[in-house]
Amino acid sequence: MRICMIGSGYVGLVTGACFAEMGNDIICVDENSDKISLLQRGEIPIYEPGLKEIIARNAEEGRIRFTTDLKEGVGRSLLCFICVGTPQDKNGSADLTYVLNVASQLGDILDEYRIIVDKSTVPMGTAEKVRDTIKKRLDARGLKHLEFDVISNPEFLKEGNAVQDFMRPDRVIVGTDNVRTAEILKELYSPFVRTTNNPVIVMDIRSAELTKYASNCFLAAKVTFMNELAILCDRLGANIDLVREGMGTDERIGQRFLLAGPGFGGSCFPKDVQALISTARDCGHTLEICEATWKANQRQKQYVAAKIMDCFKGEDLEKITVAVWGLTFKPKTDDVRESPAIDIINTLLDHGMKVVAYDPKGMDNAREIFGNRILYTYDAYEALKGADCLAIVTEWNQFKSPDLPRMMSLLKRQVVVDGRNILNSVEMRMMGFNYHGVGRE
Repeated sequence: MRICMIGSGYVGLVTGACFAEMGNDIICVDENSDKISLLQRGEIPIYEPGLKEIIARNAEEGRIRFTTDLKEGVGRSLLCFICVGTPQDKNGSADLTYVLNVASQLGDILDEYRIIVDKSTVPMGTAEKVRDTIKKRLDARGLKHLEFDVISNPEFLKEGNAVQDFMRPDRVIVGTDNVRTAEILKELYSPFVRTTNNPVIVMDIRSAELTKYASNCFLAAKVTFMNELAILCDRLGANIDLVREGMGTDERIGQRFLLAGPGFGGSCFPKDVQALISTARDCGHTLEICEATWKANQRQKQYVAAKIMDCFKGEDLEKITVAVWGLTFKPKTDDVRESPAIDIINTLLDHGMKVVAYDPKGMDNAREIFGNRILYTYDAYEALKGADCLAIVTEWNQFKSPDLPRMMSLLKRQVVVDGRNILNSVEMRMMGFNYHGVGRE
């Protein structure tokens, strides 16, 4: 199929590349000419394992290309995927400015039938707004009777595992009231679900839009519940790892998203929780679990920062240096948006502590946030030299089996706050480290 990806950010690139990998003809459009030039040179503006290789292969074979010309992209494509950003507005709702701007441009371009696909994460009723915006522009052009369809096809990609998620999806959600359009989307996604027998679920548009938010908010609540239990474990002397094992073996609960840590971050969970809360308020309803999830997650970030400072209670914190391993909100990405590391580091800085940080992929993005307020190293162990404490904030694999004798020799004081519980607490304490986990003191 001929497909136009409107927006060449994270979702647009992953979606376009994976569709191209299955033989489709993809044209990725973005108004940012610098980004398009970068992509045309074979460079990728984001870090996502496997993505660069897929794009390079399909670009060489002519199945994917990049342009700033929206009219060209739409003119040669049956399917037009809207993959632009929906940033958080001041009141917490999703800002649809970019989505509706695209809709206006489509209304000025369309001259024959097209399927417009909302791939961006958008609140309920957005497809109707997109449809109305396009129709208004078509009417102004004297094309009142031109047919087009607007459908919802939310993405469920995890940063760091997005290519695998798209190639082998748990499910594909298609929101449409048009049987013909539903069949076209089923055909498009059939290569991705054929081997797994996972479903392509067709539903009404509003239910599809809500499903995305509902999924992310439920997972955010699950993560936050475990973080709340971890605090309780610290107070009662229980071990969150054992509690997690006992819970996770219950098939009704499952083992995923039960790891305690410093709170959730990234481009999805924080924004989507806030957006769903705002949507509920707009229709006179209160989502109490979602509101509690948001509040508890903010507290969790401060809890880890407090753990670090408590290790030096009674001391002059301005004389304390903390080495931070991990700046991204999760491993296998360079994304620091809403990362717990940001809140934790800012809290330490506010109390006068010095911070030396290392991350395998997130250094440049973190530098845009912190500037010269912290020091940066491009080696994990270099960050430990003369530091009073090591704080592990992101669970990169290279942090899971570190050289403990080397750590012991480099740290001024052998204090370790393991915000991800990735180290062996018994081994650490036997080695002589003053070790603190989350929920397993």
